Amino acid sequence: MAGQGIWQPKEEGLREICGVLEQHISPTSDKTRIWQQLQHYSHFPDFNDYLVFIFAHSPGASVEIRQAAGLLLKNNLRSAFKSLDPAYQQYIKSQLLPCLGEAEKDIRNTVGTIISVIVQQGRILGWPELLQALVQCLDSNDINHTEGALDTLSKICEDIPRELDSDLPGLSERPIDVFLPRLLQFFGSPHASLRKLSLGSVNQFIMLMPNALYLSMDQYLQGLFVLSHDPVAEVRKLVCAALVQLIEVNPSFLEPHLKNVIEFMLQANKDADEEVALEACEFWSAYCEAQLNPELLREFLQQLIPVLLSNMVYAADDESLIDAEEDEAVPDRDQDLKPRFHSSRFHGSEDMKDDDDDSLNIWNLRKCSAAGLDVLSNVYGDEILPILMPLVQIVEFLLPLLDDKFPLLRSITCWTLSRFSKFIVQGIGHPKGYEQFNKILMGLLCRILDTNKRVQEAACSALATLEEEAAEELAPHLEIILQHLLCAYGRYQKRNLRIVYDAIGTLAEAVGGELNQPRYLQILMPPLIAKWEQLSDADKDLFPLLECFTSIAQALGNGFSQFAQPVFQRCINIIQSQQLAKVNRSSAGVQYEKEFIVCSLDLLSGLAEGLGSGIESLVSQTNLRDQLLQCCMDETIDVRQSALALLGDLARVCPAYLHPCLSEFLSVAAKQMSTPKLSESISVANNACWAIGELAVKVRQEVSPIVMTVVLSIFPILQHAEGVNRSLVENSAITLGRLAWVCPEIVSPHMEHFMQEWCNALSMIRDDIEKEDAFHGLCAIVRTNPSGALNSLSYLCRAIASWHVIRSEELHNEVCQVLLGYKQILKDGAWEQCFSALEPQVKEKLSKYGV
Repeated sequence: MAGQGIWQPKEEGLREICGVLEQHISPTSDKTRIWQQLQHYSHFPDFNDYLVFIFAHSPGASVEIRQAAGLLLKNNLRSAFKSLDPAYQQYIKSQLLPCLGEAEKDIRNTVGTIISVIVQQGRILGWPELLQALVQCLDSNDINHTEGALDTLSKICEDIPRELDSDLPGLSERPIDVFLPRLLQFFGSPHASLRKLSLGSVNQFIMLMPNALYLSMDQYLQGLFVLSHDPVAEVRKLVCAALVQLIEVNPSFLEPHLKNVIEFMLQANKDADEEVALEACEFWSAYCEAQLNPELLREFLQQLIPVLLSNMVYAADDESLIDAEEDEAVPDRDQDLKPRFHSSRFHGSEDMKDDDDDSLNIWNLRKCSAAGLDVLSNVYGDEILPILMPLVQIVEFLLPLLDDKFPLLRSITCWTLSRFSKFIVQGIGHPKGYEQFNKILMGLLCRILDTNKRVQEAACSALATLEEEAAEELAPHLEIILQHLLCAYGRYQKRNLRIVYDAIGTLAEAVGGELNQPRYLQILMPPLIAKWEQLSDADKDLFPLLECFTSIAQALGNGFSQFAQPVFQRCINIIQSQQLAKVNRSSAGVQYEKEFIVCSLDLLSGLAEGLGSGIESLVSQTNLRDQLLQCCMDETIDVRQSALALLGDLARVCPAYLHPCLSEFLSVAAKQMSTPKLSESISVANNACWAIGELAVKVRQEVSPIVMTVVLSIFPILQHAEGVNRSLVENSAITLGRLAWVCPEIVSPHMEHFMQEWCNALSMIRDDIEKEDAFHGLCAIVRTNPSGALNSLSYLCRAIASWHVIRSEELHNEVCQVLLGYKQILKDGAWEQCFSALEPQVKEKLSKYGV
């Protein structure tokens, strides 16, 4: 029994459990029966004591059985550790610590996993002996003890790094202050495992940037530069990952060393180990997005771009080419029609679009290289074209293959050409490039009318990709593109018809208002309206048409008003009938299908975006407000996500319509921010957060009842920003600013609790009107409570320095007043001391504001 001396196992129990574990790891055993037996054992209060005894001591058991006991123990403790008798908890802990130096590596690795789970459950404070044991093992001359402790520490750093950067009662310094010097020392170890584990552990703190790491940055960087030549690929991969994170979090650390870092990354991007090359490849996008000096990277473009191009070559198995000989006369089979999933409307920087055909969305070196080249082309534009000129020859080779007699070659050629869309479009400014663009466009349009279904699909998808890149460059070709697409629309069967809808929608998004001309609308709209009228409200073929109309409405703007009323009314009817079908199918006459509601809500959002305040005449005579409120409370995530997006869109263009239910909308949206299962509904919280911000700037003080609820929900999002969806962090920072702007007296008393994390998040947001709103709020609460930001002044300065340029004269003046105010408040050299500690780049940018 617990509490009656040291627990001892019974021999019979040991034999029985070891026997079951031996069967458990046997590939031929009856897994179901064994699982039931283990579940039966778990009801005994000391079962976990038996497992830890077998894991730590059992002399007759194989390593495999011991490891199986350890893994089962880990799983049990993850869910039940807190409910165990304290005596059992203590026994388990006491048996694990000696295993840190176990001779068998598999046992050392497993004990690290178990210890990390216990620390997650009981925190470090609940196991004071652990820190002492880890330090003793790290300082040991025995490689097993050192590696075991380092492996355990690395798992704790990965799972709960904040725990090591916390003040603990009874300790004079934080755990990270004790461990970091030792971790940095292991960078020079002759043992590859210690170099890898120590570097991986330190890397976990880059996003948090504890003071210990900040003060040791020079030593850390020197260690990274030495390890950049490590013979072990996993170590080189971690070096690349560290440099990428540093440039994302605080590029000023690397600025003095950037030339050497670029040279290393260039070599690493060609590493024989693809994982090293992939980590290195992330650097180019990070460099450009950090808005570092483009001149420095410019001198390396001649070397870099060929490397990226060579990494973009497709593997032979990148696309399935089965059933290439599909004639359009052969009817589509039901199994040919893959399930379609509508993506609910998402407001933010991460739109989660998969642009890679039907392949799984797996990040790889090819995609990363393409992304890097994409970012470089945005920064350097036409400068990179001379380096890319060999592509002209590639395209010239491909063009004749569009007319090849084999459908398989025609299909692959369409697909391949689409992969060069960005470079093809970039060449339009040159006469030869413009001629080539025309040839490719006409070649794809001809293939859209191919008789082979596989070629139709590839050509239509390739055209959509080209449309995304070409955008307004397509304006002179609109008529012929529309003629071909609408001809295909009349010929295609159900499967490929979906791709035509996508191509039409993408074209509308690409050319925008250029589409709003009578001659184009006469080609485009009649066939679509005919199909619209032909399909019933319960026909799933309506989904892609609703999506297509969404893009067209946004593109045409007020030009869509001539088609808007019947489209708007049908969306209202569909939502109403589906809401009825959900509770009473027989009365509705249709079967409930959430996608009808989601697509209709998104089309209404498109109408709001396109028509602007013109939508008010449509919504004013309907019950959309009540329907929308009901959808915002729907139990389905997709419905809530789209409903909250529409709420934000309506808040922008006709807030008066929402006013009768304003408090209900605000309450419902705030509730989506404070759900305990936020990770399961990030997209809903994201749209709710954005909608609250849009409402706030329109109704101002009327949001006051929910301000603190939302602010308290935003705290943890900003505090754990490194593990949260980026768009949610950005929207949270913006909405917090908007609430602070309209209700500074409510928000300002709490500002010292979130100021540092908020400023960090604001620093990551690109210059735009939403960032302006947030900074109006920042200035408002600083004016209201200047002492609340005193301890975060350096963070405030870095946030202000994140602006490329503040275009609003009003905001520029507010920022100047804030900085000058602190300069006056901080006497006796305090301001100069704070200012001198800032990075050179930050100081330079702050000089624009008169300080």
